[in-house]
Amino acid sequence: MSAIDKFIDAIINADNNYQELDKIYLINRVRALVGDNCDINGKNLLATRDALIQTAIRNKKITDDPTEKEILSDQLMDLYTPSPSYINQKFWNLYQSSPETATNYFYELSCKNDYIKTQAIAKNISYKTPTDYGDLEITINLSKPEKDPKAIAAAGSQIQKGYPKCQLCMENEGYLGRLGYPARSNHRIIRFMLGGETWGFQYSPYAYFKEHAIFLSHIHRPMVINQHTFSNLLEIIRQFPQYFVGSNADLPIVGGSMLSHDHYQGGRHVFPMMKAPIIKKIDLPIKNVTAGIVKWPLSDIRLISDQPEDLVAAATLIHNNWQSYSDESVDIRAYTDGVRHHTVTPIAYRKDDKYVLDIVLRDNQTSAKYPDGIFHPHKQYQHIKKENIGLIEVMGRAILPARLKTELVEVEKYLLNEDNQMAAYHKAWADSLKDKYEFNEKNVEDIVDQEAGLVFSHVLENAGVYKWDEQGRQAFDKFIKNLNEVK
Repeated sequence: MSAIDKFIDAIINADNNYQELDKIYLINRVRALVGDNCDINGKNLLATRDALIQTAIRNKKITDDPTEKEILSDQLMDLYTPSPSYINQKFWNLYQSSPETATNYFYELSCKNDYIKTQAIAKNISYKTPTDYGDLEITINLSKPEKDPKAIAAAGSQIQKGYPKCQLCMENEGYLGRLGYPARSNHRIIRFMLGGETWGFQYSPYAYFKEHAIFLSHIHRPMVINQHTFSNLLEIIRQFPQYFVGSNADLPIVGGSMLSHDHYQGGRHVFPMMKAPIIKKIDLPIKNVTAGIVKWPLSDIRLISDQPEDLVAAATLIHNNWQSYSDESVDIRAYTDGVRHHTVTPIAYRKDDKYVLDIVLRDNQTSAKYPDGIFHPHKQYQHIKKENIGLIEVMGRAILPARLKTELVEVEKYLLNEDNQMAAYHKAWADSLKDKYEFNEKNVEDIVDQEAGLVFSHVLENAGVYKWDEQGRQAFDKFIKNLNEVK
């Protein structure tokens, strides 16, 4: 049985539009892509797909080039994947049983058809680090490259003229791909209504946590945080109560990597921030809302209610006041030279029969002392993390750069006084560890991992606008008092 025959059988046996009568048609579709001569085989669906890619290279249908292989891979998996209309109809039929049944179907399909890159994701390194704020989640990202903060800021204001305009546009569904732009032939999007508009729901190809979902507007427009945002987030967790959902901030430095397209992220994961307790209850002039300051390195106000409209009112009060609030005593400035610096990172989730909305205060100022950002990873910690602190990291899951996999091994060699090629920017940190610990071959890896996690906790403290010291607490109280004053 050739790889072509094996692959066609997998397509016909899958839950999609094809039947046995389509077999000859499908064989010819695959042969058109990979060529006629095929004597390679594979043990499972993805291995068979890989065998077909090698067949195409040997038959000179494509070259042994990463872009061409990715495009062909997704073209083949597109044959395995049902049409958008079929998937949407089945999803919403299953939703009548339960939202979880529907998302289970779509998630499993997105894994099976290799839209979610499970093989690449499995390469990531993950562990937990105990801190004063609870156990932080540390991930060394080996599946997807991190983006440069300056490139992110430039992309947010750049006029897009290509097709698709960006990687979050709905036009990516079924898009072939090209050099420098990912293949999306096997990509599918669930449509749903949100705030009177059509939105899409998909999973992230390079998931950072379980069922990492993306909710995206059908309109290509910049990210924005406003009253409508809070209402949308709460509506999403009403429709999908098993998920959390949050929005990256709408400003560079404190925002995410895709500022040019309005979208949210969510999924089935309980982040460290969600486990953090309210350390001080506060009063807000909004009925039916319990509010408090969370014990967390970033400045987080937690709102809890069984009435979503009251949560929207409370979140809007905080957001609107924060946008224009300044306190020079703690380096907080809403505007400089007419440029806005204040926004929030909101996160919504369900807890028992209550809705919870965390509002994290953000400030994207820069200064001569902190040119990368006053509330951004400071220079002494950038050897571990220099990228933006976006939504996922705000909640306590570090996405650390792939370079650390090899760099930390060299740090370990240095700590053991062995020959090494440790990067110079790790030396001050490594020397401080030498002063703190007695290292041996059995403990060095664990200590370095845990200390890298502690650096991430300091990075989050850098991103907090109100620090956990007396001055910071008093300044935070001053802002809370401002919320209760009649404007």
